[in-house]
Amino acid sequence: MSRKIALLLIVLSVALNIGFAGIWAAQTTSRYWASRDGCGHGGCNGAVWCPLHRKLAVTDGQWRTMESRMMEFRRGSQALCQEINSRRAEMIDLIASAQADRAAIAAKQEEILAGQRRMQELVIQQLLAEKEVLTVEQQKELFDMIRQRCGGMGLGQALMQGDSGELSQIPSRVNPGTADKDNQ
Repeated sequence: MSRKIALLLIVLSVALNIGFAGIWAAQTTSRYWASRDGCGHGGCNGAVWCPLHRKLAVTDGQWRTMESRMMEFRRGSQALCQEINSRRAEMIDLIASAQADRAAIAAKQEEILAGQRRMQELVIQQLLAEKEVLTVEQQKELFDMIRQRCGGMGLGQALMQGDSGELSQIPSRVNPGTADKDNQ
């Protein structure tokens, strides 16, 4: 009886692992093709592929001005994100080692913080550049969206993943009606 249960558990485990691996592979390849093709499906041909900018209803002229800067921002921020994640993995290895070296861990923390500061500066530069192109109404909408989502996915990540779905699907941890109460 216990052999049948063990066999059943193994089969179930393998089936679940195959399912999870399949979903992961589908998401990974869709992100690759979406970023490679611009919008993730054929027929964009110059259309606004970034959900943030679609939501802001940027004009074709505004988009032509912003798109190359957006692609440069995405490349730079993705590279920086990979660097930060690499430093985090190195810090975990330092912490997990048999003889954890507090000085080495602190140094790695500083490297991570420096990378996060560079990422923040990259996002600020991008926002200032876009602000020059957007209308006053679009700027207000952009900054209202940022304020509403400041506790969820950061804008830099939303801009990097312009191909990952509509902004309305980005979770917000801050309820705009209670944000001021929480800060008091």
